[in-house]
Amino acid sequence: MFSARQLRALILIAAAALQPAAPALAQGFPGDGPQGPKPVGVMALSRQDVPVTVTLPGRAVAYSQAAIRPQVGGEIEEIAYQPGQTVTAGTVLFRLDDESLAATLSAAEAAVTSAEAAVEGAQATVNRYDRLQGSGVSLAELETAQVALANARASLSGAQADRDLARLALERAEIRSPIDGVPDVAAVSVGDLVTANQADALTTVTQLDPIHVDVSESRARILRHRESVAQGNLVRTNGPQARLILETGQALADGGRMVSPGIAVSSTTGTVPFRLQFSNPDRLILPGQFVRVELTVGTVNAVLVPQRATSRAASGALTAFVVRDGRANEVTLTEAGTHRNAWVVTDGIEAGDRLVLDGLTNLRDGAEVTTVPVTIDEDGVVREVDPAGSPAPLAGTATPEPAPAAQGAVNVERASAHPAADQTPSPASPPAAASAAPAAAGTRPLPRPSPVSPAGGG
Repeated sequence: MFSARQLRALILIAAAALQPAAPALAQGFPGDGPQGPKPVGVMALSRQDVPVTVTLPGRAVAYSQAAIRPQVGGEIEEIAYQPGQTVTAGTVLFRLDDESLAATLSAAEAAVTSAEAAVEGAQATVNRYDRLQGSGVSLAELETAQVALANARASLSGAQADRDLARLALERAEIRSPIDGVPDVAAVSVGDLVTANQADALTTVTQLDPIHVDVSESRARILRHRESVAQGNLVRTNGPQARLILETGQALADGGRMVSPGIAVSSTTGTVPFRLQFSNPDRLILPGQFVRVELTVGTVNAVLVPQRATSRAASGALTAFVVRDGRANEVTLTEAGTHRNAWVVTDGIEAGDRLVLDGLTNLRDGAEVTTVPVTIDEDGVVREVDPAGSPAPLAGTATPEPAPAAQGAVNVERASAHPAADQTPSPASPPAAASAAPAAAGTRPLPRPSPVSPAGGG
């Protein structure tokens, strides 16, 4: 016979021995028991000639810009342009009061007429003395007349120069644009007095089409690209080498060309500055605007691996999973930059390999898997390929086929057309979702036993 204390201890020991199996029986956790192959979404890879691009920040610079200043003084009589409207070279921008300039020109023209008359008189004297030389006019008198003629001609040249300057000053009373471009708002008003060659500009005229963009490239990267070309890994391309991208992500249709290659390396940043030229007919780019320039330095024969299928190891190595012989194998990739939403991989993966795009959660190297063909679009959305051959979105539109509970599910959100009938538990689902299936079927889960108190706890 057992005492009451011994009987109580035996009951507690038996209850503790049954406790590990009770939760599994009560709740039916999907993680308990043997697991089958895990479904994963895979995409077959292929090699292709991929453009190697470099994206650099840049700043727009006006193709040409002229500060408009008066070359003669006077009062602003008219502002003859509309700010922001395109003008051509020679268009009148400002008109100054020209009355004093016109009077100066008239005086200069009168001085020219007088000088011309003096020249004619001196020339007649020389001609007469030349005929009378030796018979009433001495040689000295003839030489004096010739000197007077030379002085008269010099005076005429000076008068003509003064007249030309006066005429030029009168013409400069109309201030014209020296270039084609867009004038800014005037810094003066009608009635203001201006002086010749003053420091303050009346306005500025800026040529916006074409437009320049200044960028800087790392000298080390330039040298690496040259080494790749020398080794035959990188092939230079012809045609437009630059593409301009605005702050909104919009890319210009026309490519750019190099204007001024860099010839010096910055001592502080180690970069080489150079200038590109782009067409700008719609004025999408303004001077001072920050943009991005995508430079194509060549092409490389490589495999495009979507970035969502990769991860970085603790060592910094780029890794991905491929399916070989029914198992997921983790491989290390050698990348040579990016192209859109994919890595440009030159080593570590080959054409024909099936890359795991979906179902990567908790996926381990060597795990047994089953494959589901999928594709990925430019926005990074994975779509399952149906038997007819057309891709269908995995999330929200396709009704999935019920899968055995032991096999799990692809790690992509799938929406059923009849949520109440979809009772297949997923390993990625929380315990509450797993327990909801029996409740929907009309069964009640077994109660979980309460924790066992230590022996002797009463």
